[in-house]
Amino acid sequence: MDVLEVIKDQIGSNAVILYMKGTPQFPQCGFSAQVVEAMTAVGKPFAYVNILEAPEIRQTLKEYANWPTYPQLWVKGELVGGCDIIMDMYRAGQLKTMVEEASEEAE
Repeated sequence: MDVLEVIKDQIGSNAVILYMKGTPQFPQCGFSAQVVEAMTAVGKPFAYVNILEAPEIRQTLKEYANWPTYPQLWVKGELVGGCDIIMDMYRAGQLKTMVEEASEEAE
């Protein structure tokens, strides 16, 4: 499978997936750490990909998503956005609703 197919498979087979620097247990940048904190507060499981360990995904996903920065949160196959958007949605209560609905549909 080529890198683009791997990305499409990851996004398609996970209701909620976060492409981040590091892992939820050990984020490697402040933006990823903020998003993990928000996602943890939502309280639903989410998949993640450490782009620092997958440079081919890191580069290809930027082009596929037409989004130049990380982290990137994808819910039900759609790019939600990066840190600023995710944190705004979290503060407004929208992130919790979106992730809970996606998680329920995936069960």
